Amino acid sequence: MAGLALPLSSARAAARLNVSFDGDNLHVTAPQLHFLTGKPLSRLHDGATVVFLSQITLFQQDHATVFRRASDRLTVSEDVWDEGKFSVMLATGGRSVKGLSVAAAETWCLDNLAISALGIAPDWPFWFRFELRVADPRELSAVVGDSGISLTGMIEALSRKPRGDDDPWTLEAGPLRLAQLPRLTGRGARNE
Repeated sequence: MAGLALPLSSARAAARLNVSFDGDNLHVTAPQLHFLTGKPLSRLHDGATVVFLSQITLFQQDHATVFRRASDRLTVSEDVWDEGKFSVMLATGGRSVKGLSVAAAETWCLDNLAISALGIAPDWPFWFRFELRVADPRELSAVVGDSGISLTGMIEALSRKPRGDDDPWTLEAGPLRLAQLPRLTGRGARNE
């Protein structure tokens, strides 16, 4: 059941969303989602840093009421001295990694995005939405400030109509139940 997905962006219809559970957090799994392509990849090859905004939203069983949201900012850059190798940094928790291929960078990003499952009963039905988009450099000041990521700024940024090649990726799965999700092993509980 966790593998059922409804792509909302017609340009990204090939991507599928799966959700897994590590005992504390829900994790994004979307092996067909490739976001380091096209215009963002060209910008990286030109030496620019590309920032992606992500948001995970959990909805209650009516698929309308928001239960919880988690936002993050992914900063990706290409190594100037080692072409084809990328560095990624997550704003939440300050996790980062260097020297990854495009595919490994995409996988690392998704593997490190999570939302707390605290308060969700094992048999309680819920919906899971994952959103990812390239950040417009002009909107970053509204999203990131001295105190960190602004949830309000992130929601506003993800709600804006994208420009041209910067269509967002929006994937949903559900209804899901914790008791039926695949369990991840070997991950430390992070409660994000």
